[in-house]
Amino acid sequence: MKETLIKKANEAMKNAYAPYSNYHVGACLLTSDNEYFIGANIENASFGATNCGERSAIFAAYSHGYRSGDIQGIAIVTDGDILAGPCGICRQVLSELLEEETPIYLSNGKEEMTTNIKNLLPMMFGKKDVL
Repeated sequence: MKETLIKKANEAMKNAYAPYSNYHVGACLLTSDNEYFIGANIENASFGATNCGERSAIFAAYSHGYRSGDIQGIAIVTDGDILAGPCGICRQVLSELLEEETPIYLSNGKEEMTTNIKNLLPMMFGKKDVL
């Protein structure tokens, strides 16, 4: 699963639109019924309107009716020199839309890491805090 997700995330990264940062991100997630959803970062001159690759992928899956328990894993890849994790906004989104132990595979083509949102965002702020 990991290798396929990373490969498809790298393919998705080719679709990134990053004219401002020139930093490309691709993501791919796999659902329990073997559907793949990809995403790439899409920048905007109004930086707040930018959408990251991992959010693009998970929003696509949710838009097709999938939910956290349906997601087997997600790969997030970049073309940066160092291995990078999701930004703060993405960590917050992933904390609500993934199960805590769902594998998150990070890669930049030189390094790889397997983690999960529980490790990336300790003391997550979520539904329990606002209900």
